[in-house]
Amino acid sequence: MLELVLHERVACLTLERPPVNAISSEWLATFHRRLDELSRRDDWQVLHLRSSQKVFCAGADLGEMRQRFAALDGVEAMVETAGAMQRLFARIEALPQVTLAEIGGAALGGGFELALACDLRMAAAEAKLGLPEVRLGLVPGAGGTQRLTRLAGRATASRMILGGETVDGTTAAALGLVQWAVPGSEIAVRAARKAQELAELPASALAACKACIAAAGDPSRDGFAEEIAASRQLYGEAPTRERVRAFLSRSAQPARVS
Repeated sequence: MLELVLHERVACLTLERPPVNAISSEWLATFHRRLDELSRRDDWQVLHLRSSQKVFCAGADLGEMRQRFAALDGVEAMVETAGAMQRLFARIEALPQVTLAEIGGAALGGGFELALACDLRMAAAEAKLGLPEVRLGLVPGAGGTQRLTRLAGRATASRMILGGETVDGTTAAALGLVQWAVPGSEIAVRAARKAQELAELPASALAACKACIAAAGDPSRDGFAEEIAASRQLYGEAPTRERVRAFLSRSAQPARVS
């Protein structure tokens, strides 16, 4: 259902629930267990989320939805499902490690909300992305209205959510929904390469940068003060001092004239 492989400080978590990686209660519980496993380790700094299926994630499990919708407490059961998805996605968003979603196929509804909880998103140019819940008379209730608005602004979020619009990866990149759109035939290699590039950067600096970026969207936090505090902490760490010392040493070398 969710295969976890660690290699060279990259934790690759592959969604493996055929045929469309539908999000069920069991899937949510398994995802939490994988995050629990990772929380007990300190040998990774990038979470690379990908799919083994043709789609990335098609959202909520329809069979489970039918069962809950028909129950006497159907309303509360459906709301609890949305709440459970919110809690998982908030946990992913709060990770100090960098998270990268490799969207090789369709990411719709809860599947796109999962990707929105990640720091970085790379989509196949032909992949379909969207939050079509309004077409069912619903809202994207697993964090979609909030994260998409913060990410792309109110105008783009309104276009996507109010219109229930689905766009391809190329358009998603142009709208700022993903950072990269690449040919589908190349996405596995390019996403793995990007994850490895991130894993080679200082973990403490990445975590500090993530925290400061988060502060920019939180009016209760002073992001400028957090930058100063992070700088003070990082300058005091031996790995940072070694990197800065080496950089200053190189920059002090006179240029050679050929």
